[in-house]
Amino acid sequence: MSFLGKLFGKKEKETLDQGLEKTKQGFFERISKVIIGKTSVDDEVLDQLEEALIGADVGVDTTLAIIEKIQERVKKDKYLSTTELNSILQAEIAHILVDAPENQMGFVPPADKKPYVILVVGVNGVGKTTTIGKLAHHYKAAGNEVVLGAADTFRAAAVDQLTIWSERVGVSIVKQSMGSDPSAVAFDTIQSAIAKKADVVLIDTAGRLHNKAHLMDELNKIKRVIQKQLPDAPHEVMLVLDGSTGQNALEQAKQFMAVTNVNALAITKLDGTAKGGVVLAIAHQCKIPVKYIGVGEQINDLLLFDKNEFVDSLFSLLK
Repeated sequence: MSFLGKLFGKKEKETLDQGLEKTKQGFFERISKVIIGKTSVDDEVLDQLEEALIGADVGVDTTLAIIEKIQERVKKDKYLSTTELNSILQAEIAHILVDAPENQMGFVPPADKKPYVILVVGVNGVGKTTTIGKLAHHYKAAGNEVVLGAADTFRAAAVDQLTIWSERVGVSIVKQSMGSDPSAVAFDTIQSAIAKKADVVLIDTAGRLHNKAHLMDELNKIKRVIQKQLPDAPHEVMLVLDGSTGQNALEQAKQFMAVTNVNALAITKLDGTAKGGVVLAIAHQCKIPVKYIGVGEQINDLLLFDKNEFVDSLFSLLK
């Protein structure tokens, strides 16, 4: 049963299945080869399973945590069939993935937080601006008034791209000239959103990790100016990661967590990679909910993340 209920329908499921095709073919096909022809789980099966998990960018720590749980079950039951292994593996993977809090689910912002402010962070090239555009589309489609803030003022391309998205989706944007103070853009964005009685604010930020101290100072300054007008904002700090970069995405997550309070994740470009297993590594090691996944170029190919549907799609080759 999908924890998102009617928010995750047949069309979304088909999009998810197609988007995860490369991961399924690369990784879970290997798992099926581990299981097929075997009647019970022995050390050889566990060794092969460990190799398959690590090879799919699940990561060593997360893989060992999964294998340890399976070993405990084998020790307890004395005998474990490969059919049971399949079920346990799915359950353990679902357990590793973190659910988003109820007040962060769907595209209906909490009624007591208006406007609902989302600060979007991530390095350049991960699909951050595109993700903001797609989120704006989803929020508007759900009946919300949306305002975008172009606070990545160090790249003219970022402001231009966000402007194109605002026009495409039909939402307002607040921007200044290139090189302007990002916190000034954030302040003006919140001021505009309050005046418009907007429901949702999405603020883009610069993604430079080569100078962590500067990045931390900049994000903290943006938060301070937002809080002058909305003391409890930003309500979400969303980190966008490129799933096709595998373990590099996990490293980026750790670096951003060191400089700001990330509380939601969007993982993009999963349709073009066999490294979808990195979603498990990120969720397990960061303990932050994956809220959205990008599985294609189209405007509706940014999906709400449903861990049960995600696992179901990954294991569909084994059914």
